[in-house]
Amino acid sequence: MEFLYTALPYRVTFGAGSSRTAVAGELEALGLRRVMLIAAEAESALADALSAPWRDRVAVRFSGVRPHVPDAVAEEARRVAAEHDVDGLVSIGGGSTTGTAKIVALTTGLPIIAIPTTYAGSEMTPVWGLTTAARKETGVDARVLPRSVVYDDELVATLPDDLAVASALNAMAHCVESFWTPASNPIVRLMAGEGVRALAEGLRGIRGAHRDAARERLVYGSFLAGMSFAAAGSGLHHKICHALGGAFDLPHAQTHAVVLPHVLAFTAPAAPEAAARLAEALGVDDAVEGLRELGREAGAPRGLRELGLTEAQLEEAVGIVEAKLPIEHPAPVDRAAIEGILRGAFG
Repeated sequence: MEFLYTALPYRVTFGAGSSRTAVAGELEALGLRRVMLIAAEAESALADALSAPWRDRVAVRFSGVRPHVPDAVAEEARRVAAEHDVDGLVSIGGGSTTGTAKIVALTTGLPIIAIPTTYAGSEMTPVWGLTTAARKETGVDARVLPRSVVYDDELVATLPDDLAVASALNAMAHCVESFWTPASNPIVRLMAGEGVRALAEGLRGIRGAHRDAARERLVYGSFLAGMSFAAAGSGLHHKICHALGGAFDLPHAQTHAVVLPHVLAFTAPAAPEAAARLAEALGVDDAVEGLRELGREAGAPRGLRELGLTEAQLEEAVGIVEAKLPIEHPAPVDRAAIEGILRGAFG
């Protein structure tokens, strides 16, 4: 057996209420005195509450967060950070907020403390994304990896069920694809399998009587999903979803939730061992049907049409993804394969 596994350097804090008690200590540990607090307008009240114990360290706040980090947002965030001479970044929010902090760190090297409020998992990865002229570019750079991540399942308690489901399935996509990317290895697959198990358990309980326990499982699963994705990297599924998000501004998590079962159905015959391990983690006999049923039970979005994609845009999307070929994958990927996946996901 031969493989390469690189452990990434970050510190992770788990626990209900930790976002109110642990952040001041993390700021002190990193020696941060003048931070830029990044939180979308919708999270402003939460940001006020969480930053109260360390308000004297907030030099400036940035609220111009937008999905897929358009280049205009990146430019403005970088300008604000430079003008206020900040020495670090604190992000409070979902993947778009974390992504905004990352795009500032990419050019400045400023350390990030991430406090996630969804199940995005991007807080555990060195992957950045930037959208320019309706095309989303992604890359990997150690400078964007948060130095500290604080997971508090109390912060996801107010997520609407539909957003929670989509976000958890986004995390599930990180785990599933980690089974077969070129950089996958046995350690990654162990993490990804445990992530799938935790996320499935959480999704099955998210609308039930034991919602607190379900949220805890989902937070744990999203952490493992981010770890898996950070080590295994992206493949066909993520290339499709990034193309759709960048070109047509489709909602990120919902796009992942819709596309994932179709990529799995395309891939499973060519990766039977991975499919068997996914089925076991999902607690089902067949991974593809089990994932579809999990989405139906949880109330996941049904198709890209529901998310706002048109027939004309569907054709354009096929071409955008085709331009990324060749894509290394267990099954051969060509234009016909891409079109089949997208038409199946269109709904």
